[in-house]
Amino acid sequence: MALPQVPFHLNAEDYLRYELSTDGKHQLIDGEIYAMGGASERHNLLAGNIFNEFKNRLKGRPCRTFMADMKLRVAEDFFYPDVMVICGEDNESAYYKTAPTVIVEVLSKTTRKFDQSRKRLRCQSLPTLQEYVLVEQDKGEILVFSRKDGWQSLYYYLGDEIVFPSLNVAVPVETIYEQVDNEDVAAFLEQKRQNSSDEPVR
Repeated sequence: MALPQVPFHLNAEDYLRYELSTDGKHQLIDGEIYAMGGASERHNLLAGNIFNEFKNRLKGRPCRTFMADMKLRVAEDFFYPDVMVICGEDNESAYYKTAPTVIVEVLSKTTRKFDQSRKRLRCQSLPTLQEYVLVEQDKGEILVFSRKDGWQSLYYYLGDEIVFPSLNVAVPVETIYEQVDNEDVAAFLEQKRQNSSDEPVR
């Protein structure tokens, strides 16, 4: 996160007015505004892949999938999740949501500590949240915190499939990392090519 951009505290109403009147995106945490920086290519690809998988698999069901620009309100804090799925009723605001079912964050060096700790714990306080997902962009690793497992962490790697019981959806990790350029993905794809070439010709 960047340093606060305004030298005073804001309440929720002032923040929402400020956010509508200024360029860029800002999060509100403990009354202070934090500017959000631009995302890397890997970050965009990962968030886009996850968004597309959820959007396609939830078609025709009463779930809505949002990416990057929809705010999440947790008490008096406001965040911009990378991907957020809402199933069921939510508040009537056009600018933020309060009842997510699944939240996905793509980790970066500047947001890692916050996304894994303070932000995760605050989001887990929401009664509707069922899965909180952290995606590594520099390696093929995804960490899922699930309410049904008492918020214990489960790791998933390339070759695995992540099951989201709250959505009745399963997503292969390989699909999430499609077109992402990192060492784990390159090694995984090379191993697949080798396995394929080793298969006997019929």
